[in-house]
Amino acid sequence: MECEPWAENAGIAEETKRVARLLDIIGRISSRPKVWTRRSLAEVFEISERRIQQDLEIVVHRLCLPLARSRTGYYFTSPHAFPSVNFAFGEAVALLLAAKAGESLSGVGSAELAAALHRLKDAFPPEFRPLVESLDRGVSLSEQDDRRQRTLELLQEAMASRRTVQMRYASASRGGEQTERRVDPYAIVPYVRSFHLVGYCHLRQEVRIFKVDRIKSLQVTRQQFQIPDDFDLKEYIGDSWGLLRGAGGEPEEVRLRFSPRAGRWVSEEQWHPGQQVEWQPDGTLIFSLRVAINPAFVRWILYYGSEVEVIEPEWLAREVWKEARDTADRYKGRVE
Repeated sequence: MECEPWAENAGIAEETKRVARLLDIIGRISSRPKVWTRRSLAEVFEISERRIQQDLEIVVHRLCLPLARSRTGYYFTSPHAFPSVNFAFGEAVALLLAAKAGESLSGVGSAELAAALHRLKDAFPPEFRPLVESLDRGVSLSEQDDRRQRTLELLQEAMASRRTVQMRYASASRGGEQTERRVDPYAIVPYVRSFHLVGYCHLRQEVRIFKVDRIKSLQVTRQQFQIPDDFDLKEYIGDSWGLLRGAGGEPEEVRLRFSPRAGRWVSEEQWHPGQQVEWQPDGTLIFSLRVAINPAFVRWILYYGSEVEVIEPEWLAREVWKEARDTADRYKGRVE
């Protein structure tokens, strides 16, 4: 059986997380054969069984490891003994990932780090080499990923030293017009698949939110700043959905019912600080939160199409129905 190439086009963050998880899964099954099931692995890693199944398929079809399943759990038909080192399997994985992350930090001797990485890689059996080598491919970032990583590093440095940054920023409106701004960085907020900077903008003379990927250039200045004592990040972002401040009305209770398939996807993400999920006996998921409803929230519901139902509020159910009806009307006559 020929093995397929390993995740050559995966994003750096997602690939690194999956590599760590795959190595951990292999280690667990190796050390405790016929114990780990797909469900128990999903519970440990807090992801869906569907994603665990995808990981196991990589183990079999891409790494060509002889994985089999018994009534009580998975096992390797030809056990792969982990090399005799002075740390456990999980610790070896953690050390390798930490060493890879250290390559981007200043103050770490490159020659010593390269030697340490080489010895760590050699500690893994040959069957694990595709996974280990995939970490090297992950370091070769795309131009955008490389710029994002460097920007985040500089912002972290500026926040730690309380220094203002000078940046060139491309606005989402006005055709992407770029402006020079001096910003006091208060916090970095991850949202879905991107990062946002919350900080005081000297140009607009107020606290603003900036998408990190729209920062075209960035320098840390010598100018010091202090975050006001009365600034509260949670209060600033408010109860709206996402990072669109002021785009919604007063917060209200929302309950949505997702199909079993969509429910698994939704339950894997932290969409809002106040969200609550409750699985139902029929396999559906009730997603509840108190939120100021804005257009982004309505679009998020529409994304799931027929796999979500608005239970309350009633006006939101009518709004989603109207949007869905208008979409259907646009294609009327073309698909009948």
